[in-house]
Amino acid sequence: MNLSAKAQWVSYELSLKGDTLNCVDKENLKQGRWVVKVSELRGEPGYEEEGIFKDDKKEGVWRKYNLTGDLMAIENFKWGNRDGKQQYFTMLGDLLREESWRAINPDNPYDTVDVPDLYDPNKIETKVIKHESNAVKHGTWKFYDPATGLIVKTEKFFFGKPDNGNANTTTEEVATENKPVNKPKEVVEYEKKNSGKKKVKVRDGRTGG
Repeated sequence: MNLSAKAQWVSYELSLKGDTLNCVDKENLKQGRWVVKVSELRGEPGYEEEGIFKDDKKEGVWRKYNLTGDLMAIENFKWGNRDGKQQYFTMLGDLLREESWRAINPDNPYDTVDVPDLYDPNKIETKVIKHESNAVKHGTWKFYDPATGLIVKTEKFFFGKPDNGNANTTTEEVATENKPVNKPKEVVEYEKKNSGKKKVKVRDGRTGG
């Protein structure tokens, strides 16, 4: 890292590979690649997470691990809030659930949605809505049986409210789309490298060393 790059940051850390991490700029805002460690507290398990900060807000893909290196979650962020698909896993790397969120632009909390007319299905009305939170449930949530990888329940949301026409779909109703889910590549690589070994505190796909 050259001197001009160092001058941008009030503080930063270097990984074992020499990557610049955990940068704080002159405005005291987190920027760039970060690895955040949260210790166990009052019975709550600790974890580590890695991803990108942009102006002190999480942006893009973040990965969360427990303190023994098992992948717990892959989350997506926009404007510092969950946006799009989020995935959560068991310690064995099996998918537990997929959530779907929509982040709200803090500079513009209003949105336009097309709503079908109750009496004329061919008529669509555009409405302006104001969001009361920075992120809302939006889209399909899927809950899996980790033993089989099959969907056991789905729920659908529309801008934070249950989509009553499609919510709580039963297992039989989603059977046609019900296929086992492949494990993330981080989990597959981890299992290959440590097959037959005792649990180790080394993980693959981590930022830095």
